[in-house]
Amino acid sequence: MTVKEKLLIIRQTSGLTQEKLARRLGVTFAALNRWVNGRAVPRKAAEARIDELYRELTGVKEIPATALAAKKTALAGRRKFHRNPLKEIAGYPDIRDAFILALTYHSNRIEGSTLSEGETAAVLFGNVPLSNKSLTEQLEAKNHKTALEYLFNHIASGRPINETLILKLHGILMNSVRSDAGSYRRHAVRILGAYVPTANYLKVPALMKGLMRGAGRKAGDIVNALAATHAEFERIHPFSDGNGRVGRLLMHAMSLRAGLPPVVVREEKKRSYLASLNKAQTKGDASLLEDFICDALLESYDILERK
Repeated sequence: MTVKEKLLIIRQTSGLTQEKLARRLGVTFAALNRWVNGRAVPRKAAEARIDELYRELTGVKEIPATALAAKKTALAGRRKFHRNPLKEIAGYPDIRDAFILALTYHSNRIEGSTLSEGETAAVLFGNVPLSNKSLTEQLEAKNHKTALEYLFNHIASGRPINETLILKLHGILMNSVRSDAGSYRRHAVRILGAYVPTANYLKVPALMKGLMRGAGRKAGDIVNALAATHAEFERIHPFSDGNGRVGRLLMHAMSLRAGLPPVVVREEKKRSYLASLNKAQTKGDASLLEDFICDALLESYDILERK
């Protein structure tokens, strides 16, 4: 990752103005401006300060192979006590509702929803309209719950993970929100805040066919498969809107089919999530994203165990 890219991520994650960031780094506004615009590069001491601030804000670190292997071993240990998490979710309403709330609240918050966890619960389970919140946010919460319920039933029935499922999930998620619900985009898009080129929209159908063929196969290393598939799905960015939420729904589908719980990506860990996803997409190194997914799955077992 270039200095320019790191500075952009630092700006976005910290909320600092360019002037305040220059003071934080101990440099002049003019020097920082040249780095941001790619007209110059900092000296080693300044670059070290940038790297330190980047790591502090994003949580990005190097993951030793032994540490990642240990987490995968821990997952295997928890898995022995939960052979079929989907059956537990279906059989215990309190566990099902806990997952629906966590998955809906955090996924929508990552995408900018202002609903609190309590407000989300009221919308999902109390059918309580919130006069102080937008109807779109409330509809998106309800749609996400419906998409999850459809997904749980789909996987429980043994149906395949394929393009049809992805388009159906997008259609449910964006029902009455977007006119193109359930359809791939027909225009160019860019991922805000990321130097990751998305696919040409003309190539999206072919790319999705290839991606979903892989996602539909059983994987020997499911954590690696989840990370690789999620990174590629978000890089393709097949929809006009809803890519993050549908991408996470796809992770849930793959995880549940493999005998693991859904992957709860928490909103408070958004910085680490996006940074590890970015590294997988730009550097071809998914180890950070695998580490993040392991942590998320281990926390998901806590929901299964009512902790």
